[in-house]
Amino acid sequence: MRSNYLFSPCRSLILSATLILPLTMLSACASTQIEKEQVEASNTSTAVTQTVAQNTPQPAQPQQRHESFDAWLADFRRDAASQGISARALSALDNVRYIERIIELDRHQPEFVRPIWEYLDGAVSRTRISNGQNRLDEHRQTALQMQQRYGVPAEIIVSIWGIESDYGRNFGSFSALSSFATLAYDGRRSEFARTELLAALRIIDSGEIAADEMIGSWAGAMGHTQFIPSSFESYAKDGDGDGRRDIWGSIPDVMASTANYLAQAGWQANQPWGIEVILPANFDFTQTDRRSSAEWSAQGIRAISGNLPNFASAAVIVPAGAQGPAFMVGPNFNAILRYNNATSYALAVATLADAIMGRPGIQQSWPRDQVPLTRAQVRELQEALNNRGYNVGVADGIMGPNTRNGLRAFQRDQGLVPDGFATQSLLERIRGR
Repeated sequence: MRSNYLFSPCRSLILSATLILPLTMLSACASTQIEKEQVEASNTSTAVTQTVAQNTPQPAQPQQRHESFDAWLADFRRDAASQGISARALSALDNVRYIERIIELDRHQPEFVRPIWEYLDGAVSRTRISNGQNRLDEHRQTALQMQQRYGVPAEIIVSIWGIESDYGRNFGSFSALSSFATLAYDGRRSEFARTELLAALRIIDSGEIAADEMIGSWAGAMGHTQFIPSSFESYAKDGDGDGRRDIWGSIPDVMASTANYLAQAGWQANQPWGIEVILPANFDFTQTDRRSSAEWSAQGIRAISGNLPNFASAAVIVPAGAQGPAFMVGPNFNAILRYNNATSYALAVATLADAIMGRPGIQQSWPRDQVPLTRAQVRELQEALNNRGYNVGVADGIMGPNTRNGLRAFQRDQGLVPDGFATQSLLERIRGR
């Protein structure tokens, strides 16, 4: 799972820029990470472009930093002991180190925003589909057992496994304790990281995992399907009956934990995640209400193949604007968003699961000729919208919901299709006014 630290069960910071792209409707959980969740798996952090975020404070000299970190860790150790962490678990802090690379990854963000179609090309590649089919065949009995127990389809469980760690090939090589200690001392979300560090010590205290085996991404997401410690405490399950919840080494535990997380997030058994749809020519992209399938159908929305699912409440999303594919998504899509609050991530999980089962992929074409805006250009767009009274909030270079809403309002006022999709041509239009 990933994060802005968001991490539902999950995750590491999710580094890449805003792949959350325009929606006509967002799930209730979208308020926290939706503006930052740009789906690169937590494990791809090593590919982060070395562009320093603006206004980053000047760091202390290395020697001073490490000395003060040692003092901070000593204070933390005393506080953890006062909260009931045992001396045995606290001894794991003896090996904790400040890791400068983690702070670099936390503070550096890529300048270029990756389009959703490029993300999906990699996330739902032929190799990943084939490997997912092989993993499902290999662990079919376990996956079906968890499907029966939690109501989450086996292919969805396997798909999340594939997106999160490439089926266990890459779930990180950082000590979770050192990651959270470093971020708690010197990170942007220090209180969050401190809370997770305490949770990690409680897990060690429980005897479910040894400190040196608690390995994950640079931002602390752990194991095959990338749980952060607090999510592990809340949602991890013992799937093989050995009395431990081992998301690093036990595939039954991994599958049970992942399925339980989605079940607790509201997964509805025997319902699809959604369906690709064709929108009528006069579709109103400014709609933000969830509606039943019958209500959407009354507006002229049709399934690209077959019939619309019978949703009591569904959203219509256009992740790449009016020129790209459209989808009607139900409660189960929202459950995936709870795992990682990025539309591109949820769509990757959904379509990879479909592909693993041999179901058709996305039929409509992506607007691949569109060049994404850089972060600097998004900031420029936000400043221009604010100057024109559209009130999108802080110009932070992130295409969050406020920016998209303001952009839709501008598009509507200009007689354009108000899909909230930022393009180079739209930026040029704003510059020219």
